[in-house]
Amino acid sequence: MATKTLNPFTFLQQVRQETAKVTWPSRRETMISTVMVLAFAALAVVFFFAADQLMALGVELILGIGR
Repeated sequence: MATKTLNPFTFLQQVRQETAKVTWPSRRETMISTVMVLAFAALAVVFFFAADQLMALGVELILGIGR
């Protein structure tokens, strides 16, 4: 278990040491991930819009209300 340190200077040194251990993604990996997130978000928008329109149509046909 980690020891509790109250010294801010020691804390900042430990933070720098831990940050140095992080493997950061390359610019290319970041761009690919960003494009994938945007593509799947757009796909989700299209899917939920279509589902909403189908449900609205179904409610209109069944109950005769809406729109």
